[in-house]
Amino acid sequence: MKSHGITGGGSVQLHVLETGNPLARPILFIHGFSQCSLSWHRQLVSDLAVDFRLVAIDLRGHGRSDKPRGAYSDSKLWADDLNAVINTLRLENPLLCCWSYGLTLLDYIRHYGTDSIAAIHLVGAISKLGSDDALSVITSEALASVPGLFVTDVAESVRNLEAFIRMLYARPLSSEDLYMMLGYNVAVPPYVRQALFSRIVDNDDVLAKIRKPVLITHGKQDAVVKLDAVDRHKALMPHAEVDIMPTAGHAPFWDDAEAFNRRLRTFVDSL
Repeated sequence: MKSHGITGGGSVQLHVLETGNPLARPILFIHGFSQCSLSWHRQLVSDLAVDFRLVAIDLRGHGRSDKPRGAYSDSKLWADDLNAVINTLRLENPLLCCWSYGLTLLDYIRHYGTDSIAAIHLVGAISKLGSDDALSVITSEALASVPGLFVTDVAESVRNLEAFIRMLYARPLSSEDLYMMLGYNVAVPPYVRQALFSRIVDNDDVLAKIRKPVLITHGKQDAVVKLDAVDRHKALMPHAEVDIMPTAGHAPFWDDAEAFNRRLRTFVDSL
């Protein structure tokens, strides 16, 4: 496993992991709200690494990347971050695989288009925020947890984050996995989480213009994003393939990594 330091938008320093076959098709994994590149551990250490070049970014504000204040509302900065990773690492026609906080992937497409990528994979993803329509695809349980993710009292923050983490997975977590996840969630400052959730964005126009291959994966037991989100995205991208994983929650790549990896492999092989 290699680590890279890459300069993103506004000179933010980004931490990026890489493994796999350097000569093969690249897959760029983009984690969700308050997570980090380690979310994709069950992909990075899988047999996908034999046949693909696997890259996972710590988004700005997360993991080992810089965590500046006031640097999360501008979609161009997010777009520049992903563009910097693609260009610096010379990822040729990568598949962009984005979990949950789909805004970051769509920020990139809004500003840089799809000419330099092969396909996109939306996993339990939302594509808009800041309106009643946007929030309607998020479960009431998840919405109720949001204010607790912004508190600054350490003990209270840790309790709230643990409850939030458990909500992401349909299957019980081992103590080892829970504490790893809690560690990288705690590493995200509350002001970053608040800034991410405070964005006002609607990407329906971007989705409607996408012509590259698309795979939409969603856990049937997702306790965070409703299945309605899949229907909305499919309506905007009729050519998209859809995979509903029956035993998975909001993080199907973790709940049923074997099935997720197998479907991802099939999709990439078809490009």
